[in-house]
Amino acid sequence: MIAVPSPPKASPGASLLAFQQWLSPAFPTGGFAYSQGMEGPMAARELRDAAGVGDYLADILRFGSGRVDATLLCHAALGDSDADALADLALALAPTAERLREIREIGAAITALTNALNGTAHPPRPHAVALGVAARGLDLPGAQLAAMFLQAQATTLVSAATRFIPLGQTEAQLALARLAPLILDLADEAARTPLEAIGSATFRADLASAAHETLDVRIFRT
Repeated sequence: MIAVPSPPKASPGASLLAFQQWLSPAFPTGGFAYSQGMEGPMAARELRDAAGVGDYLADILRFGSGRVDATLLCHAALGDSDADALADLALALAPTAERLREIREIGAAITALTNALNGTAHPPRPHAVALGVAARGLDLPGAQLAAMFLQAQATTLVSAATRFIPLGQTEAQLALARLAPLILDLADEAARTPLEAIGSATFRADLASAAHETLDVRIFRT
């Protein structure tokens, strides 16, 4: 019997482009419609300039959803990890009803799109876990996946602030650029963090997300 060779893995460059495409604002997941509760502090004028937005986002990345999701992504990208258990953990760690809906809806969109692109049939899972599972065939280091993911998350929230406050384009990009060293550090850490060490402590952001559920006028879904 003649052995049929397995299909070659994508080159590192092609893998990077694929993952970047999945994180792009042009990828139709609806991620631009979510603010992770940041709309509340912006509406209350607690966040009114680039410095305030930068500090707020640094805390979310360092102590909140950024750290949690990047760690889940890194674990989900490992071929021998239990994706369903990671999905359950991601749902359990969602601090509010709106954050739960956000990670479910974006995750379902990402799963459907990457299944169509890659010829896979993964079930829908929360955002970070869905991305990690889809990235298993890319053979990219966890820290690299996490850095790109965190950059995309920060970009989405800076974009929300640019539209709502509003921030000038230059101010917004400077705020984003200043987060780069933190993003790289957190990405490296996420790739080494065991699941038992996962957790968050962003009470202001979590309370803002909970309050957003009853906000009278809302531009963002969360």
